[in-house]
Amino acid sequence: MKFIASESLRKAETRAIAKENALATGMMERAGRGLARAIHEIAVQMGRPTAPVRFLAGPGNNGGDAFAAAIALRDLGQPADVWLTCPKEKLRGTAKLFFAELAKLDLPWREVVGERAWQRQNEATLASPILVDALLGTGARGAPLGDIRRAVEYVNSKRAFSIIVAADVPTGLDADTGVPAECAVRADFTVTMCLPKAGMAAPVAREYLGSLTLIPIGLPRDYVDDMPDASPDLQMTSVMDVRRLLPPRPRDANKGTYGTALLLGGSARYPGAIVLAAEGAVRSGAGLVRVSTVDSAAVALVARVPEAIADVRLGAEPALDGATAVLAGPGLGRGSEVAALVDYLLRETPVPLLLDADALNALAGRPEAVRACKQPVVLTPHPGELARLLGTDVATIQGDRLAAARAAAERTGAIVVLKGAGTLIAQTGQPTWINLTGNPGMACGGCGDVLAGLLAGLLAQGLPPFDAACAAAWLHGNAGDYAALRCTQPAMRAGDIAAALPDAFRYVSLR
Repeated sequence: MKFIASESLRKAETRAIAKENALATGMMERAGRGLARAIHEIAVQMGRPTAPVRFLAGPGNNGGDAFAAAIALRDLGQPADVWLTCPKEKLRGTAKLFFAELAKLDLPWREVVGERAWQRQNEATLASPILVDALLGTGARGAPLGDIRRAVEYVNSKRAFSIIVAADVPTGLDADTGVPAECAVRADFTVTMCLPKAGMAAPVAREYLGSLTLIPIGLPRDYVDDMPDASPDLQMTSVMDVRRLLPPRPRDANKGTYGTALLLGGSARYPGAIVLAAEGAVRSGAGLVRVSTVDSAAVALVARVPEAIADVRLGAEPALDGATAVLAGPGLGRGSEVAALVDYLLRETPVPLLLDADALNALAGRPEAVRACKQPVVLTPHPGELARLLGTDVATIQGDRLAAARAAAERTGAIVVLKGAGTLIAQTGQPTWINLTGNPGMACGGCGDVLAGLLAGLLAQGLPPFDAACAAAWLHGNAGDYAALRCTQPAMRAGDIAAALPDAFRYVSLR
């Protein structure tokens, strides 16, 4: 999904509406319904499908999206109220139409205008479980002022008690540069309309965007295609992309249809890593998951993942027959035997190969060795592993993650999945893709093992390796968002992410 300049989108919408007036109402209705569905899904994952929602609405189209979303939530059985940050007489155009509909349905709303009004609200009202920032849209520049600023301060003051959702773009964040004003909403989720805006790719924006969801609004395809790409070499993975990438499952399928993922890993010191990778793999849709590991890990594997086939003959030259994808690395430990295993796999694998964790450490300082492999190779390093692979330091990797991922892809000839906030998927000769789902609660041991297993399972089903990497990163991040809603970020563990993968797949299929 391409990134676009906000002015390009506004011009495209203006042209489309000029050609067909009804488009304005239709696009706002679709934006509102999409925003409502995203909010309702958050409430469902919180375990509170009827959690009250409060919209803080500005005078423009962003406020209109809030009115439309409040109406749509009513149809979903979820209560909502609206705080309007301007006199209702200032509403214009399509936003005014949806406000009139909201009022006609007797949905609760109030004007909150002036310093005293905001002071009274702060003193008299508790925070709703979900607060929605619909104050300013993508055209706003500079720091919010007046009642908009007071509303931003109110939202941010409730972050410890409420899930914060931003409609289109967090108020105070420049949609084109990603640079926040000194007063800007810090959202847990941003639901953006039509296409991601150029500034959303900026690392500085992630603290304010939270996890990014994209909502199509019905802008005709030719207008979308005509909009220039703000960053042709960087694309964003969306839920629509993932739906397109995942293969259909025919009615007469059997487990042989979906391949066999072979996972190699585990050690006496790190038995849990391969168990978590197996959990990710069995949730991927792969037909069979075989795990070659050590005795101590096999006991935990059988108990935690009975669907996996355990084999305790892990050695430097494992049997690869029957596998349709191979993963090596989780929990292997370090030593000459690990390096021998990795070199053997690079020489002998007959199927796509995924190297993670200690398998990457075995390649430290010799990235060109990966080029010897005749099959596609996917590498899934975190910044420390990539620094060791390239012979540099973590500060250099994190200072320009995009350049680092591309350099690694160039030197190895592999697909490189650079994990972290804004996971990057790089392959020489094509645009790099970025995943903007996920949250800081995923910074926990074992999280990467779940991703590696999930990706191996998608590879085993025959997905092209680059597509499998993009889909796995998005699904993993989305599952992490669900886990955070259920457990809270500080209490998350990697197993919670694996447990949430079915809902991530469901979200893709139902949209």
